[in-house]
Amino acid sequence: MIETPKPSMQSSRVTERINAKAFELLEKHPEGLHWSELLSKIKASDPTFHPKTVNGCIWKLVENFPDRIYKPSKGLFRLLKYK
Repeated sequence: MIETPKPSMQSSRVTERINAKAFELLEKHPEGLHWSELLSKIKASDPTFHPKTVNGCIWKLVENFPDRIYKPSKGLFRLLKYK
């Protein structure tokens, strides 16, 4: 199984930085975070992130990182290691 590379907050790519922040937040919340909480926390972490870009990144988290993130219920994101 091929593991997806870890996103980095130092990346020059905005989407990689948003994804890295999402992983950082989910790491701090083993119980998971609801979509709205994740959205507001990521936007608060860096006001230069465009809201629609943040929204799109969150929307695709499970699709882009199926080996690391899952949704135990609608709108709840959680790291697979806490399943």
